[in-house]
Amino acid sequence: MTRRDDPLLRARALRVGFGSTAILPALDFEIRRNELWGLIGRNGAGKTTLLRTLLGLLAPVSGQVERTPGMTVGYVPQRHAVDPLVPARAADLIAEGAEQGLSFLRPVRTAATRRQIDEAIEATHVAPLLRRRYRDLSEGEKQRVLLARAVAGAPDLLVLDEPTSAMDLVAERQVTALLAELRERFGLGVLLVSHHLGLVARTADRLLFLDSDDGVTAAGTVTEVLAHPVFARRYGAVLTEALAQSTPPPPKTSAETG
Repeated sequence: MTRRDDPLLRARALRVGFGSTAILPALDFEIRRNELWGLIGRNGAGKTTLLRTLLGLLAPVSGQVERTPGMTVGYVPQRHAVDPLVPARAADLIAEGAEQGLSFLRPVRTAATRRQIDEAIEATHVAPLLRRRYRDLSEGEKQRVLLARAVAGAPDLLVLDEPTSAMDLVAERQVTALLAELRERFGLGVLLVSHHLGLVARTADRLLFLDSDDGVTAAGTVTEVLAHPVFARRYGAVLTEALAQSTPPPPKTSAETG
């Protein structure tokens, strides 16, 4: 029997790559409920390969990925992954998140599914956006809709790919505050992929750092990973500048996330 405090996902001596060729050293880490992991590294460092392996889309070169039985994953892609030419309303996209299990054998939403959708809309404060076309929304509004779609599937683990890219500071703070609300409300584990070092350093509980050029992986607390010699050499000055130019997010308010 799985306890609530058991890891949602655990990597054991996990080496990722293609076929029998690993592109990174082995990784060991585990993600628990209400815990936010940041995944950082340069373009080409192996982030997408690791992500696809954790999601079960790519087989490990060696080692294991263990998932809690029955665990569900909500995936939030980059906003440009949704075709801007598709004239979908926000409500339509959100409903998709709860309809992954529908088929010709069960084509109608159940009462439980409708409740999931309603709760996702309420939790992400997107009710005023439902009738609007997704393509007409601001970057921050699009991100909230994609979060609502993921939450509508009642996930245990939420995976976000560059959630604040192309956002201004205000929208970034709103999304960060909303993500904290969702973690607390639903007890979600979160894996956040981002190039925004300031955001990750301020938001994450733990970090995964990948560097295929130097053949380095590091997993641990924010303090431990930021002190890693390779990270410090590559990103120390960049991180210092990012932290100096930004300010901590203000306290969460319903008006700000609404």
